[in-house]
Amino acid sequence: MKTGRLALCALLAAAVLLLTAPSMRGPAAAPEVPPSLAGQLLVALPSLEDPRFTKTVIFMVAHSVRGASGLIVNRPLGDIPIAVLLKQAGLPDPAAKGTVKLHVGGPVEPTRISVLHTDDFRGQETNVLGGGLAVTTQPDVLQAIAAGKGPRQARFFVGYAGWAPGQLEAEIRDGAWITVPADEAILFDEAYETKWDRAMAKRRINL
Repeated sequence: MKTGRLALCALLAAAVLLLTAPSMRGPAAAPEVPPSLAGQLLVALPSLEDPRFTKTVIFMVAHSVRGASGLIVNRPLGDIPIAVLLKQAGLPDPAAKGTVKLHVGGPVEPTRISVLHTDDFRGQETNVLGGGLAVTTQPDVLQAIAAGKGPRQARFFVGYAGWAPGQLEAEIRDGAWITVPADEAILFDEAYETKWDRAMAKRRINL
């Protein structure tokens, strides 16, 4: 019986060693990080029936494992005096002249103002996205434009489009969106009725 107990103890010790020994398989693989879509255009396909995004063209501002955000560029809202925007930002300037066109950037934070512009302006918190484009959410860009020192091209947006982690990737897999390279004409010209068609025409067709 003593021999049997010794054998049982040996087996238990061996099992403990196997359970506590370092793994020989190496560290666990990190989750795959999708290529960032920031700086590209996200184009709604006809299959996307959500009325908030029907035939929209979205300039992608951010895209990572933490989620994604962008600005709808083909939903003009109307013109507003730049003096009004300055006043709302707490920077009244009664001498400011001219108007800017507001756009509906998306359904998230509908009172938040963002400015998509060419990167010849750099403010305190300007996000430079490459391809000659940048986004600023601070009022210093308003002051620069009012003083005639702003960027060459600029578009103003209220609100933005946002996705939770993994949500946009799933929607693309489901056939709701395609991505195409950004185009300064689509972003900044006034031909809103053709922006979606022009963006769709930029997609690659695999034969």
